[in-house]
Amino acid sequence: MNATTGRPGKPVHLAVYDTLADWETGHATAQLARAGHEIRTVGPSAAPVRSVGGLRIQPDLGVDDVRPEDSALLILPGADLWDTSDDLAPFARTARAFLDAGVPVAAICGATAGLAREGLLDDRDHTSAVSFYLAATGYAGGGRYVEADAVTDGALVTAGPTEPVAFAREILRLLGVYEGEVLDAWYRLFHDSDASAYAVLEKAGAL
Repeated sequence: MNATTGRPGKPVHLAVYDTLADWETGHATAQLARAGHEIRTVGPSAAPVRSVGGLRIQPDLGVDDVRPEDSALLILPGADLWDTSDDLAPFARTARAFLDAGVPVAAICGATAGLAREGLLDDRDHTSAVSFYLAATGYAGGGRYVEADAVTDGALVTAGPTEPVAFAREILRLLGVYEGEVLDAWYRLFHDSDASAYAVLEKAGAL
């Protein structure tokens, strides 16, 4: 947090690339933006990309221009390209640089396979769609696979494609946006449609 303004100081960087899965990061980026984080998009270059849902996105910067010291978090969504080519390998290498610098990385769906191929899951607890999906990458981290909706190990968050709300929950916890009862209420509202969570969130000013 910025000591003067009380607002987050560094932006969150969201990776964007052709075939990215639109639904996987919306909860996280929306809540982070509402909490005051600037969201900056990072593409393979500055050229526009198109999501699997057909959305055209103009990246704010290219992956070669993002540095861990300038970021609060790197979010890597899934995309068909993680499994069909090596085009997104630069994003996995960037994730390594972030983690080496102690800056958080959050990967969901196919991005977890990209991290597995980069060797970043060999020594960290993690999850994904299913264990055999990651096993197919030939990585050495199968013993650290956890059957859970989302997993945080140090500065790394992982989740499968059907868990965008749990993915966001772990990100919000990691960056200190919500915690305790408020975080639990946020999750219950958006994951379980639990109307009783409204009162907790409204009292906390989190709506």
